[in-house]
Amino acid sequence: MLIIEEIVLGLGVVFITIGAICDLLASIGLNKFPNFYVRMHAATIGTIGGAVIPLIGVGLIALISDQLGTYKYMVFGVSIITALLIMIASPTGTHILANAAHKAKLAPVQPKVVDKLEEAEEK
Repeated sequence: MLIIEEIVLGLGVVFITIGAICDLLASIGLNKFPNFYVRMHAATIGTIGGAVIPLIGVGLIALISDQLGTYKYMVFGVSIITALLIMIASPTGTHILANAAHKAKLAPVQPKVVDKLEEAEEK
């Protein structure tokens, strides 16, 4: 195994480990955080850190794998495209959920410091 392959393999394993840690911290945050908005932050950390980063790591590991043959490029491409789609969809979905919760007044945050949505609705 070449030195560059060992570096890429190590980087892929590190990315997968970071993803596992992000998933663990996100699950703890979902159980411990006090309100809806902060829990959504934990869920987004779990999605981006726990799905996107490991997908990049899997893609890197697949790229140097000899056992996959020519499929290694397909696995790499699919994992990178999936990571990009998650990076686009997750913040969008979280924003929509937060906006809907705010408009429905389901999750009040006390004390409010600044509420730009409420100020915009009053105008």
